[in-house]
Amino acid sequence: MTNFPYSSIIEQQMKTLFDNLSEKDRRMYAAIEVSKLNHGGLKYICTLLGCSDNTVYRGKEDLLGGNIQKGRIRKAGGGRKTAHEIFPKLHDVFLNVLKDHTAGDPMDDKVQWTDLSNKEIRVEMERDGIKISKKIVAKLLKEHGFSKCTMVKTKAVGSSENRNEQFENIVKLKNRFTDNGHPVISIDTKKKSL
Repeated sequence: MTNFPYSSIIEQQMKTLFDNLSEKDRRMYAAIEVSKLNHGGLKYICTLLGCSDNTVYRGKEDLLGGNIQKGRIRKAGGGRKTAHEIFPKLHDVFLNVLKDHTAGDPMDDKVQWTDLSNKEIRVEMERDGIKISKKIVAKLLKEHGFSKCTMVKTKAVGSSENRNEQFENIVKLKNRFTDNGHPVISIDTKKKSL
């Protein structure tokens, strides 16, 4: 058995090596170092390397049990699941949220955008039971070919108390027509000044 504590130079080298190993290799290295030491070695190595005793125990299990999978750091199936795995209906809910907030280029059907922010999309999806981050929303937008589009006004036209009513009315009419199996055509027009 080796005497400890080690010299500060060796301790520093051990710590540097440990910090540069993969998760699996760290466990096994810590277990090997503990096995070299007398009583109290576990606490000493855990303090020195900044790992828990569970890390050492798992490393010992890996070494003794032969649970070493080449090319893998974790067991198969380990790690965090993706949003698609957690929420199987993620895409359906996402597209449903954007249904009434989507526009596109009439000359290029591949170009489409939404007027909702990532946060607004996230909040709407949360109402349908899907809690995801704004980052995931950005990935979904990219996956489905959406881009963010903000309306740019060159001339202020003033504001109206009932401005939102016309858009709510359009959505109601659109839903009524689609529910009855009738087609809906969206036409974007601009006022021309004389």
